[in-house]
Amino acid sequence: MSFKPRQSQQIIVIQRPMLWVFSLLVLLTAILVSIWLIYDYGLYRGGYDQSTAQATILQLHKKLAAAKAEKLETQRQTAMLERNRQIDNDAAQQLKENIVNVQNENLALKKELIFYKSIVAPEQGKRSLAIQTIQLKADVDNKDRYRYKIMLSQHGHNDRFARGTINVTIKGSKQGRHRVLKLTDISNATKKTMNFGFRYFQNFEGMMTLPEAFQPDSIHIMVKPKTARIKPVDEQFTWSDLTAGGV
Repeated sequence: MSFKPRQSQQIIVIQRPMLWVFSLLVLLTAILVSIWLIYDYGLYRGGYDQSTAQATILQLHKKLAAAKAEKLETQRQTAMLERNRQIDNDAAQQLKENIVNVQNENLALKKELIFYKSIVAPEQGKRSLAIQTIQLKADVDNKDRYRYKIMLSQHGHNDRFARGTINVTIKGSKQGRHRVLKLTDISNATKKTMNFGFRYFQNFEGMMTLPEAFQPDSIHIMVKPKTARIKPVDEQFTWSDLTAGGV
């Protein structure tokens, strides 16, 4: 009679599964905390600290704000210096203009003095006529309006009256076309014929109004005495020179 070995099977049953899961979570948490502590300790040993970093960041923000404020102050000072420089340049330019104006006034006074001296003590010689002065001054309210003044004078033996006519024209262009204007047509202070009759000098003055968009280039003056003993005068003056101060 023979005996067969008996095979037995053992089944392991976990009676508390939730306890096992909880233990596993605790173990994982402990591992993670350990890793974090080791990492933080490593940073600390390496010279890194979170509170120090926060303080450093705050300090950098303060420095950045101070740098921005310094930049704004520098810009303000630069703008102020630029304004002062511009004021100095304007003052220097004004001073130069004043010097030029004084020089022009002195020159005009010298010319006027010479002119009146010639009247008091006239030169000996043939009688002659001259355009003593011609002036143009732009109107402040209308760029096409100008005040003009033309002075004729007699030189040499001025014991007699000089008589004749004066013809004044303005040469220029409008819309690219050449045009010639008569002073008698654009001035209400002159008649159709400008006559003169004087012993020493005579002034022609008034206001002229140029046509719109007319670009003046020069003024042409023709003086025609009645007597053949006095030569006529024919002269042309550049407009820009006259408006810059007169002749």
